[in-house]
Amino acid sequence: MELPLLHGRDIDERDRPEGPFVAVVSESLAKSYFGDENPVGKRIELRLRDSSLRSLDIIGVARTAVYGGLKADVRPIVYIPYAQVPLPVQQMTFALRTDRDPLRYAESIRATVRDADARLPVANIKTLAADIDQTINQEIVFARLCTAFALLALIIACVGIYGTMAYAVARRTSEIGIRTALGARRGVVLWTVLREVLALAAAGLAIGVPVALGASRLLESFLFQMEPNDPGALALAVLILLSAALVAGYGPAWRASRIRPIVALRHE
Repeated sequence: MELPLLHGRDIDERDRPEGPFVAVVSESLAKSYFGDENPVGKRIELRLRDSSLRSLDIIGVARTAVYGGLKADVRPIVYIPYAQVPLPVQQMTFALRTDRDPLRYAESIRATVRDADARLPVANIKTLAADIDQTINQEIVFARLCTAFALLALIIACVGIYGTMAYAVARRTSEIGIRTALGARRGVVLWTVLREVLALAAAGLAIGVPVALGASRLLESFLFQMEPNDPGALALAVLILLSAALVAGYGPAWRASRIRPIVALRHE
């Protein structure tokens, strides 16, 4: 897995069944039991499945890796040579690094194992990305549902802003026509309508942001390596909402800036 080796040496062909029992420990284990002291050369005792104890010489310290769930607590890890693993071994997991799609090598892997021993079954071949997705499958489904509902709410909000502003412009047709007749430029009329759109969006954000900050704690268990009130995420949400409001209100504002005085008088 190319875990960086911080101290000592890696497991190699020198570590045979008849040799001294050795182990490479994780950095978290070394800090928990030895503090800042270099543990290489020291001994630890490992309890085996048959409840017996085995003394192991520490030959190296590897960078801490996460095993199990991604959100689980980091556990201390002891790596021992396969040649020194007490038999029988119920199952084994091999990690294969490739420079292409790993699943393309599935048949080659099965053929290699079959040539070595036809009695050995090969099952559950999957990529590391698929394994991670399976581990956080619940979080992925929840995130997709939240995204879908958020997009739906955004579309409904945009339709509501568009309808509200279109109605407001229709009611103010004569006023806008008189402003235009008195010399108001189209840019001024456009900005007048968009300013009302921004006022509506600001009022919605003033209500929605505090509610989002309070409700975000309920989603904390579904987040991984991210704070529930992440400033970047909140800023992006505010930017998206303001942009959506401006896009929704631009149509009525543009039509308002194109109203001619004679049309406004006839409308009245």
